[in-house]
Amino acid sequence: MAGIEFLKGHGTQNDFVLLPDSDASLELTERRVAALCDRQQGLGADGVLRVVRSEALGLESKGEWFMDYRNADGSIAEMCGNGVRVFARYLVEAGLETGPEFVVGTRAGDRPVRVRPDASGELAVTVHMGPVAVTGTSVAVVDGRQVSGVAVDVGNPHLVSVLDDDVSALDLTRAPRYDAEVFPQGVNLEFVNVLGPDALRMRVHERGVGETRACGTGTVAAVAATLHLRGDDSGEATVDVPGGRVAVTVRQGASTLTGPAVFVAKGELDAAWWNALDWSGH
Repeated sequence: MAGIEFLKGHGTQNDFVLLPDSDASLELTERRVAALCDRQQGLGADGVLRVVRSEALGLESKGEWFMDYRNADGSIAEMCGNGVRVFARYLVEAGLETGPEFVVGTRAGDRPVRVRPDASGELAVTVHMGPVAVTGTSVAVVDGRQVSGVAVDVGNPHLVSVLDDDVSALDLTRAPRYDAEVFPQGVNLEFVNVLGPDALRMRVHERGVGETRACGTGTVAAVAATLHLRGDDSGEATVDVPGGRVAVTVRQGASTLTGPAVFVAKGELDAAWWNALDWSGH
């Protein structure tokens, strides 16, 4: 068996292993995903993006290509805003989409994207992230204290806590706790400082991953939550995360996320290593 093609990339340092698999021939078990994402025994990543044709999975989508996204622990996720930017850039550079505008299929629905240079000449990707819904309130326990939060649905679940003290000082090495009755499938937890009317700072503890350098859907949730808290349902803001900066707009029934997508490596996974990870996923 020949080696398995991969690429390594990131969006604001939220990093991914991308696996081209147009005909869905790879057996992508939880164990294989977790091993790939392990930073000691594998390549290291926050998640895996499998590039597969929608029709190969029997999916109804306006997009020819489906982003099969898996969290670092091997679990399946609905959507990843940073991941879809990396995914879109790959499709353009591989000649699979002629661009600059096309649709990517995801488990959260179709996501129109635009790939273009930004004002500085660097490549940026804008993702139409779909509707954002504030669904209620809940609490989280982080760094030894309870904080209130706004529950937001961006195709996946979020709980956004706006804090007065600097979120950079939070200890996220221990997983924050949340109300499992409110979020039975888990939740992404965002901790936010409001820097100004159109500027936020955020850190995130992602479901199935842990703290990451960025979370695309989390930045959209953060903007939606801060708008909600000031009585608005539309607006825009930049969001600074440990891995960089993105721009978010939220409107009634729609939202966008704009930021970079970077590739750092490509190669082949060793076939013997891949095959040694059994098919069962256990």
